This record gives sequence, C-alpha cells and structure tokens, in this order.
Amino acid sequence: MRVYHFTEQCYPQAWDHPHGYLRVDIPNGVMDPKIAADLYHRYYDEWLLADELGLDVMVNEHHQTATCMSSTAVVALSVLARETKKARILVLGYPIGHRTDPLRCAEELSIIDVISRGRLDMGFVKGVPYEFPCSNQNPVGVMDRFWESHDFILKAMTSHGAPFNWESEHFHYRQVNIWPRPWQQPHPPVWSTTASKGNARVLGERGYVIAVLGSGYGTKPIYDAYREGYASKRNGTQPGPDRFAYLALFATAHNETEARKRGEVVAGYLRTGGNVYAPFKNPPGYLSIDDNVRLMKGMTPDRTFTKDGRAINMRDCSLQDLIDSALMICGTPDQCFTQLKDFVEYTGGLGNLIVMAQAGHLDHKDTCDNLKLLAKEVMPRLRELNQPGAADIAAA
Repeated sequence: MRVYHFTEQCYPQAWDHPHGYLRVDIPNGVMDPKIAADLYHRYYDEWLLADELGLDVMVNEHHQTATCMSSTAVVALSVLARETKKARILVLGYPIGHRTDPLRCAEELSIIDVISRGRLDMGFVKGVPYEFPCSNQNPVGVMDRFWESHDFILKAMTSHGAPFNWESEHFHYRQVNIWPRPWQQPHPPVWSTTASKGNARVLGERGYVIAVLGSGYGTKPIYDAYREGYASKRNGTQPGPDRFAYLALFATAHNETEARKRGEVVAGYLRTGGNVYAPFKNPPGYLSIDDNVRLMKGMTPDRTFTKDGRAINMRDCSLQDLIDSALMICGTPDQCFTQLKDFVEYTGGLGNLIVMAQAGHLDHKDTCDNLKLLAKEVMPRLRELNQPGAADIAAA
C-alpha cells in the first residue's frame, strides 16, 4: 500500500474572521502575506519530511478560499518535483473541467514529470461547484469539457511524430507538439475522484485509479461500481487494490488521549472548512438530474454512514462519529492500524491511502509527530494488508 501525505495549505487565522464563509467571497484583506509565507514554508517542510520518511505526497488546487492557499497546483508540483527525492507526487486535483487551455495543462504536467524523473501521478477532476464563478466558466456541459480536455492532454503527451491538429467542440489547436514529452510512458498514471457510482463505472472501464474522498463506509458501493466497469472491458478480470484510493483525516499519538486531542483539531477543519455561501453551492447544470434528485431526498455530500449503517453529518458530528464512519483514522498507532484494516477489508481492497495528517490549526510539531508515527509504526503493517495487482497504472 502507498501512503500519501496531504495538507490543503490552509490559512487557519481566517477561521476567526466574522465573515462566516471561508470560500469564494471571504475578503483577501484578511490574509497577511508574511504569515502566509511562513505557512507555505512550513507546509513544504512537512512534505519534505514525508519524503524522507518514505511517504508519498499529494497536492491539490482550490480558488478564492482560506481553506486552501494552493490556488495553482503547478507551483507546488514544481517545487516538490525538484526538492523531493523518492516520493510519488500526486496532484488531486487538477481541475481540467474549467481550464480553458488543455495544451498548457499537457505542457505543465509533462515538464513536472521530467523534472521529477517520472514520479508524477495526474489526478484529473472537473472542479468543485463553487469555483465555477471564480473561473468564469459555465457549469453546463462540464463533463463533456472534462473528457475532451482529458483526451487532448493524453494525445498531446503520447504523440511523438509530426505536429497534429485538434478540432473538437470546445478546443481548437492548429499545431500541437509539446516539449518536453513526459518521462513516464505512455504518460503519467491517471487518477480521478468521484462520489458517483455512474462515474465510478466509467473510471473502471478506463482502468484509472479511482480516489474517493471522505465517503466513509459509503465507499464500498462506489468501489463495486468501479469493479463492474473494469471487469466489463477486461473479460471479467477484477482490478487489483492498486486501482483504489481513499482519503481520510488522520491523527495519531503515543497515547489515546493525545491522539483524540489532535483529532478534535483536525475535525474542526472538516466541520467548518466546507462553509460556502448558498448561491455558490450548486450552480445550474453542474450536477446531473440523478444527483439533484439525491440532494432533494436529503442525500447531501455532507452525509455519510458508519459501518452499521448509521447516518452522520460530517459538519456537526462527534469525533467518535468520524472514527466510526472511517472519515477519520484516530488513536494510537495500534488503534489506527486496526481501523484501517477493518476499512480495507470492508471495501474489498485498497492500494492507495491518502491521509490528511495536517488540517486547520494543527501545528507543525504535532503534524511532524503525526507523520513520524504513521511512517514508523503504521505504514509497515499497512503494506502487508494486500499486494497491488498487475493492472497497468496508465491503462487507457
């Protein structure tokens, strides 16, 4: 099992601002660039520690928010491609659903892959709903644009002869010939996120790594849909654990009391970081009819389930609820391993674990201790849970 360390590079001082919302319309005057600089350096130091400890690294991208100061993932990728030595570098996500220039995307990711000497994992996402106003894009038809952009990027990365012409509904290029071409052949591994069984099946058909973010024990039906799609295109062959990824909040310490203190700090980030002004939450056209029906029935993204089927709302639930639902892995290293083992067995196999080992107000000292205990006392046992399958990571 591979384990990725993830932080959203938040600006925790903004949590004290009376504005009430941390995304899209919180005034940037709240932010002090000097404090932000210290935070950036601190987060990079923690990523470099993760690399030294044998962990991999995940970065993401969000816009106009205090919850994630990484508004352009390519900056973090550039720094980490040069400064890390062993870690795979996962960008999850890279929002091609509202990017206007997929040629630039192909160029950026290819050069990152070359600088890192082949350690890039490309996580393509459509982008969250409340960031479409920020990008000045129309949410209608976002998945069509997503797949057109995806197809173009992979063709640009895998075409090594004469320049080619591209004409599609949304993108037009007269001459495409990217330099440099990527290190990994035919292209870096492709990942994508989803909480939808329909999209999971599509990802399974393509053989990409599916990443589920914080769905708790509601993850298994999504993984099962992926398995159905994967097998349908491969004569019934089932995917290996390396096709599946899951993100959970993470807090550990030498004793349970201290671990739960850290867990409460991390949980505070989850409970408030999703506060978005209502008009930005679901722009018309972003969600499918089926997904809108699910919302009308009360099946909101904030809702998930424990193993015994108890519904919880992640924005106002207790720490124990978060642990019971596998949204958070929390406790001593032994307890964390037990929780992860139970979750892996329930979902049917998991080859990629993404841990949010830093969030909100969790300080540098506690984050580093979190990472060290994870690497030294939990990760070695995780690698014994299952062995990655033989499927091609970059399968198309």
